[in-house]
Amino acid sequence: MSSFFAEDFLLDTATARRLYHGCAAALPIIDWHCHLSAKELAENLRYNNLSQAWLGADHYKWRAMRCCGVDERLITGEAEDLEKLRAFAACMPRLAGNPLYAWTHLELKGFFGIGQPLSPATADEIYSRASDGLQKMPVRTLLLKSNVKLICTTDDPADTLEYHERLAQEYAEGEFPVRVLPAFRTDAVLCIEKPGYAAYLKKLGGCAGTEIRGLEELKAALRSRMDYFQAHGCRAADQSFTSVPKLFAGESEMERLLQKALRGEEIGASEAEGFRGSMLLFLAEEYAKRAWGMELHMGPIRNANTALFKQLGADAGGDITGESLDIQALAGLLDKLNESNSLPNTVLFSLNPNDNAALCALCGAFGGRVRQGSAWWFNDSLNGMLEQLTTYASMLPLGEFLGFVTDSRSYLSYPRHEYFRRLLCALLGKWAESGEYAADMAALRELVKAVCVGNCMEFFGFDELEQEVHNG
Repeated sequence: MSSFFAEDFLLDTATARRLYHGCAAALPIIDWHCHLSAKELAENLRYNNLSQAWLGADHYKWRAMRCCGVDERLITGEAEDLEKLRAFAACMPRLAGNPLYAWTHLELKGFFGIGQPLSPATADEIYSRASDGLQKMPVRTLLLKSNVKLICTTDDPADTLEYHERLAQEYAEGEFPVRVLPAFRTDAVLCIEKPGYAAYLKKLGGCAGTEIRGLEELKAALRSRMDYFQAHGCRAADQSFTSVPKLFAGESEMERLLQKALRGEEIGASEAEGFRGSMLLFLAEEYAKRAWGMELHMGPIRNANTALFKQLGADAGGDITGESLDIQALAGLLDKLNESNSLPNTVLFSLNPNDNAALCALCGAFGGRVRQGSAWWFNDSLNGMLEQLTTYASMLPLGEFLGFVTDSRSYLSYPRHEYFRRLLCALLGKWAESGEYAADMAALRELVKAVCVGNCMEFFGFDELEQEVHNG
């Protein structure tokens, strides 16, 4: 029987062990989609204790605790931090097979050298040891300890990026050797039907130095903000929506809808879809001009639990997986862009794992320009990643895969990259030792390097950005 989260965790062949320990483990981390705070990094936030670092904003843990019957007071309420950690620890023995179980223990071992399982019996000791460790490890140290070299945060077009400026200056001067880049997240622009859209446009226009009174001013403001983000190192833009738009409003219709929104009038569902579809075409064309990568995160149904949303707001653990994507509609969207020579490098994420094969087939139709992203959100479990990787490898070149992203707000989440890399090496080791792939260690190492680091650097142009920095 293997030891608990031992050195060779998941590595069940000699080839896998050689690949992971001799190659993957030492590779730097490029986290090209996360939700870390540039402000917290610039100010080098220091957590007081383990509960603050683990439970302060982690809806994965909140969901698990609610499903285990934990009272909300001990999750997001006013309970003392140690009480909250004890409540989470009491859930641990029930999480067999859940990625939270693996992540929790990989984090304890990787950051604090704690190799014992978290449980009610060990909760107080682990809380004390890890909290003491966090006193010596502010958030920048946590990234450095994880060998993180580059991250892309998630930023609204109206964000000032003042903290990115500070971090970029410190990077250039060698004070903090992690590149922190903004990513252009346009959800607020696309959701014309949401309350407060007019107020948002006023804020966006203020940042762009203009008053948005119509469609042309909106497009001009977005172009201005894209140029601003580009000057701050942005190489990726991100959009999230439940279903792929199938309607595309004309210019006059978009203008009419925008005027309605500026007056605070209600926008119908089909009207909103037409606006969103055409605005997405505009945005993608602008991304292509700037050689940005476009990420499409598709499929989540937000805030399914209305009472929870009213109590805690968004990102509290009430989101769910929607139906399978309309692949024909997605193909049509990509085809429109490709026909007009305005298809940027594009990454497709679906929250529904049933879409894996269809997305792979769609990616193949557009060559290397369109790729599937890593198993996302509810799918970054052992089984979810394995199913996605094997499907991807059966339909596309695995050696072109863009690797793993945390999609996380937690500075302790980086052992998830380790989890992915161990699984990747285990899969390749199995194929090599069963004769399904040549037992060529040099080729295997190059494949691992490409998947874990090299492909995303090239796809998003991070390597060119680094060259610009080093050349002054």
